[in-house]
Amino acid sequence: MLKNFWWPLEFSHVVQNKPIRVTALEQEFVLYRTPDGVAHVLSDLCVHRGGALSDGWMQGDCIVCPYHGWEYKADGSCVKIPAHPDLPVPKKARVDSYPTVEKYGYIWAFLGDLPEAERPPLPELPYFDDPNFKVVRGNFEWPVYYERALENSMDAAHAPFVHGGAFGNREEPDIPDYDIEEHPPIGATMTVTLKPPKKNMKGFWNRLYKEDRPGVKTRAGFWMPCMTLLEVNLPMGQMILFNFHIPVNEYKTITKWTQLRTFFKGNWADGDALKRVLKIFNQDYPIVLAQRPELLPYDIGAELSVKSDGIQIAYRKMRKKYIDMGWQIDVHRIKKEFGRQHAVVIPSPARKEVPELAKAWVLKEVPTVEAKKSDE
Repeated sequence: MLKNFWWPLEFSHVVQNKPIRVTALEQEFVLYRTPDGVAHVLSDLCVHRGGALSDGWMQGDCIVCPYHGWEYKADGSCVKIPAHPDLPVPKKARVDSYPTVEKYGYIWAFLGDLPEAERPPLPELPYFDDPNFKVVRGNFEWPVYYERALENSMDAAHAPFVHGGAFGNREEPDIPDYDIEEHPPIGATMTVTLKPPKKNMKGFWNRLYKEDRPGVKTRAGFWMPCMTLLEVNLPMGQMILFNFHIPVNEYKTITKWTQLRTFFKGNWADGDALKRVLKIFNQDYPIVLAQRPELLPYDIGAELSVKSDGIQIAYRKMRKKYIDMGWQIDVHRIKKEFGRQHAVVIPSPARKEVPELAKAWVLKEVPTVEAKKSDE
């Protein structure tokens, strides 16, 4: 799990005026909208006695802690302590507030402390602004580490064996050589043509073709920290699936997916589209669940890779780069050193950007895996 990236924590339509809790990266966040409709993301942890702000309510522009009524502004500062109305509010009465952007139908939060000029960008996804696409969204939950789910989503070689009835052909599973197209500094894609299913197989392709069927041009890839792309060019149009794999913790992932299609754009087809996406996930589910080790190895050579694994290797190399920069949250150290007696949070940019607040933080920052020196 990496800090210092933009994470799509929730669908836009889910976040309203009433605060909600989102668990991601083994942290609790509160998401809400102020009366002007702007979405905000804060650490869901009142610094007074650890109350959950997400169980509170809105009072004007402030979110109110349900335990003692402390009121916090969107920048994380506490502006009211009801028990002491005549005393100044301590500087340390503040929670981490994360830069928030609403885009592509998601609420994105920058979970880290980098200044704006140094932050990795959001991915550029022009498809979402194209009126030719019909959009369907949903969630899929699986008890696996998010990086295993992520790599599976862009793995071309598994399609003939796991999804052979929908796309890919088990009798012709060869994957042509492909080039990696880099999208620095956060992504890469590849394009390959897959063989379609056999003629006598049931499913989507049999309803389209009675004779020879063309190969399926497929584009797949990733954008850090958690997005994968699957773009399939079908005879009747284009289908694109974006998967945002959100790690709740090391043992649970929620994939917030969006499918876009240029065909069958009536609402009547949405149910079938939803069913087909979930079918793919459910076919992948037992395969990914059985993978060992459960966590993705740090060492790229710890698992044997071949040519068809090129896009996964590109991901692992980029992931390693950011781990070596000291951006990986050290979950095991948190459990060992802090346990259930101390709360830690992902630091927000205000911790570095506002010098006078440097010591005005009650909660400690999450530890990270030590950065590698340039000569290592």
